Amino acid sequence: MLKWLRKVIVVMAIAFAVFYLFTNPTGAAAAVRGFFGLFGSIATFFTALANG
Repeated sequence: MLKWLRKVIVVMAIAFAVFYLFTNPTGAAAAVRGFFGLFGSIATFFTALANG
């Protein structure tokens, strides 16, 4: 019973992401930039920690 519910939730999440991408490309681009910017921030933190 949980497998089909999980599958439905995953499909709905993917459908929402595709809908958001096509209806608001500027917002989607900002979200992607923010997501990848997080990795840069983590790298900066560890570099500062190593040089500390």
